[in-house]
Amino acid sequence: MPPVKKPYVPPKPRPKGGGRDRGRRLPEKEALHKINEHITASQVRLVGDEEGSVVMSTREALRKADEMELDLVEISPNADPPVVRIVDYSKFLYQQKKKAKEIKAKAVKVVIKEIRFGPQTDDHDYNFKLKHAENFLKEGAKVKAYVFFRGRSIVFKEQGEILLLRFATDLEELAKVEMMPKLEGKRMTMMLAQKVKK
Repeated sequence: MPPVKKPYVPPKPRPKGGGRDRGRRLPEKEALHKINEHITASQVRLVGDEEGSVVMSTREALRKADEMELDLVEISPNADPPVVRIVDYSKFLYQQKKKAKEIKAKAVKVVIKEIRFGPQTDDHDYNFKLKHAENFLKEGAKVKAYVFFRGRSIVFKEQGEILLLRFATDLEELAKVEMMPKLEGKRMTMMLAQKVKK
């Protein structure tokens, strides 16, 4: 049998209007902002460098964006009426990502180092862990010191508290106590942070 030819299906025409193919580039899941026809409010406050701030119908704002071959982007949806801007959406997203990256880079990353004790830690082990804590604090990290009570050793919880308070006292030149010893289950935890030099 000869192969059956599939009928020719012409490509769908692109929507008429401005230079932008509205709706095609905005899958709802990816949208961070409502743009163009996705803006549902009947009125919007259009802001921009030239306009300042003008309240108009969404249809009028869309017509303006169309004339400029740009996108109408909702930047403040909870305002009454919602605030919109006429921008190139891909450029706008790029600038937003760039700003977020800069803020993230400037944010101080807090490192928390854990130091574990037993309720009956001997002096040698204690001093070894104290040295580690000093180094962590000098590097700017926070120190989460805790005493772990295994099985019946929970009866030594007072001993654990004394140990943690001694630890805080030995580090008082370098550290301030952010959280006093607190029993959570089988752990008694205390948080220390580096003292800010004046």
